[in-house]
Amino acid sequence: MAYDAIETPFGKVDKILGGAATYIGLSASRFSLDCAIVSVVGEDFEEEHLSLLRDRGVDLSGVEIVKGGATFFWSGKYHNDLNTRTTLDTQLNVLENFNPKIPDHLKTPDIVMLGNLSPDVQLKALDQLESKPKLIVLDTMNFWMEHFRPALDKVITKVDVISINDEEARQLTGEYSLVKAAGEIQKMGPKYVIIKKGEHGALLFHDKEIFCAPALPLEEVFDPTGAGDSFAGGFTGYLTETGNISFNNMKLAIIYGSAMASFTVEKFGTEKLVNYTPSMMMARLRAFKELTTFEIEIE
Repeated sequence: MAYDAIETPFGKVDKILGGAATYIGLSASRFSLDCAIVSVVGEDFEEEHLSLLRDRGVDLSGVEIVKGGATFFWSGKYHNDLNTRTTLDTQLNVLENFNPKIPDHLKTPDIVMLGNLSPDVQLKALDQLESKPKLIVLDTMNFWMEHFRPALDKVITKVDVISINDEEARQLTGEYSLVKAAGEIQKMGPKYVIIKKGEHGALLFHDKEIFCAPALPLEEVFDPTGAGDSFAGGFTGYLTETGNISFNNMKLAIIYGSAMASFTVEKFGTEKLVNYTPSMMMARLRAFKELTTFEIEIE
């Protein structure tokens, strides 16, 4: 849970609601489930943003508010292709000494989504669970691979699904081929590997099975911040709602996650997720279906 300042070729905002947990929570809360966040914020975190999450049914009992502390802040500038960005400022603030505390009623979840954060913090959270979840999903990034590899490797052995982008998959394994990279990652522990390719969609791997999901071509892309987190929230939200963690159902979860991500990039920050309606999802799912359905005769 954070505040961001973002500049893209289409505009600039000085301080808006952000953070992996925020995007994941808003995205997952659009499904029929019980959803909770474990995070930390400072005393400067505005009540209206806490209320925004609570009003959407997100349990915030695991969110620590540090008196006198300041919330994590990130500032960045996206370049013309929107696939690359420059970090202008990072202020860890209360996140620097974050020690997650999971309330007793949240220690037996069906599905756990480990948002992009220090692997040490992710391990501390997992150690507090009282029963093994049906599914543990991990999102991570190149920074943790470069500076916290031993701890990250330990987390990877404990999860069922890992979600990273193509560049990170290559960095993690040393394999340029994404098929080979996915195979190497599965050897590390995760049964399922999601490799995101930005505007080119996502790949889902399980044993020798591969599913390729397209990205929806959009006329307007304003801000990619939080797209991966929205994807994670949609993916885990759909799996939780359906109660089905099979490979075939994960294919649908990938599409739902991609749809949530496509909403996020159309406006700055969380604006599109906040104004989400079920009819928007139905329209987007129809667009995905039309994009991928074809008939062919094969002898």
